[in-house]
Formats: sequence, structure tokens, C-alpha cells
Amino acid sequence: MSIYRDPLTITKYLTKWLKDHFEAAGSSGAVLGISGGIDSAVLTGLLVKALGKENVIGVIMPCHSQPIDEEYALDLAKVFGIRTIKVDLTKTYDNMVSLINAEGLTLGTLPSANIKPRLRMITLYAIAQQNGYLVCGGANKDEFMYGYFTKHGDSGVDLLPMSDLLKGEVSLLALHLGVPPDIISRPPTAGLWSGQTDEAEMGLTYEELDNYLAIGKAEDRVKQKIEKAIARSEHKRKFAPMALIPKNID
Repeated sequence: MSIYRDPLTITKYLTKWLKDHFEAAGSSGAVLGISGGIDSAVLTGLLVKALGKENVIGVIMPCHSQPIDEEYALDLAKVFGIRTIKVDLTKTYDNMVSLINAEGLTLGTLPSANIKPRLRMITLYAIAQQNGYLVCGGANKDEFMYGYFTKHGDSGVDLLPMSDLLKGEVSLLALHLGVPPDIISRPPTAGLWSGQTDEAEMGLTYEELDNYLAIGKAEDRVKQKIEKAIARSEHKRKFAPMALIPKNID
């Protein structure tokens, strides 16, 4: 028995979910970052179904990225017929890192890499606000629960329509929505540095993560790793703690 739900049923549900949320927000269009990966590709397909291609803007934001990423992103935009905007963040990123380094603080690999998705978040909101649109993110359930996303970066969005989809379900939706096969078969990567892949960085496969999240099935090593990651990243899934001052405080 498959752990994955029917892609047609999911597509119908998420299409209506998106329509309802955009209507409630009084917004007619969406902005998303397109990277040439499967998650942003599926999100694009869902948004086009819900809003129409004329109401979706895909933003390409290279930042020391591989040129092939932009090629895949443009192919995706062509398939779904959406408008694209390119904002090259490389110089902005380099300037920020150099300014911090100039103060005597040398950033490590991860702190410097996480600047990239946070710059992309700023870019998406600037474009969305100018158009009266909402920012949508393509984080799936595996990434969301494992904490494999940048706080106030790729999680900094208005809507997360795919946050309950296992990675295998994302692949099924990609096929159903007509995402180009080359994008579907690409090794998942956040594109934070050259040669980086999701599975290598996490130290487990998406299949292992899918099985644990769906039915709790995993080898002890994998189970411990996932449970530790979920606990460690809990703060990413919540607002910052807010101090509430009692009325009768001395």
C-alpha cells in the first residue's frame, strides 16, 4: 500500500485552498522564487491552476548560482506561460559579506550561505508589495518538519500550500501538472553552494524521511536523526516568543 495520496485529489484540494486564501486576502496574484527545482515547479503549476498564468510572477534570483539553474527556471516559466523577473543578487550578497568581514567577523559556510535565501525573501516581498500580490513558498513537509529551510528566508512567505506534501507526493504532482521531466529528475538542492544536495546535507534520503513522517517507519539511526532534527528546529515553525507583561506587575 502506497504512503502517498492521489495527485489528482491533492491538486483539486490545493487549487481551491489557494483560491480561497487569495480571495480572503483580497489579492489576485502571486509571486514566487523559481530556481529550476521540483518544489518551485510544482508550486508554479498549482498557482497557475488557481489564479491563471497572467497572475503569477516567477522571480529568478541568481546569487553565485549555477547557470543551469536559470536555464531550468526559464524552461519552467515557458511551459506554464508565466511572467519572469530576474534580480541578480550576487553583488548585493558579496557586498554584505565583505562589510561584515571588514568588522572582523569572518562568516562560516552556513551563516554566509543563509544570507542568500534571506536576500531572496526581501526581493520577493518588494515585488509582491508593488503589485498587491502574495508571496508563496514551496517548502514541502519533509523540509518543514526536518527544519531544512532558512528561518526568515525561504520560510518568509504569506502562504505555504505544499507544507503537508511528502517529497514523493511532490514528485507525483509534478508528473500530474506537466513539469518538464528534466526538472523532476534533478537531484534536490537548495543551491547554497556548489555541489550541495539536500540528501547529502541531511544525511538521509527523502524516501526514509517520507516513510517516517507518514507511518513512523525507519531504522533506529534514521529515526533518531529525524526526531533530533524535528526537536532542534521547532523554533523555526513558530513565531518568536512574545513577552506578555501582566497587568498587576510590580
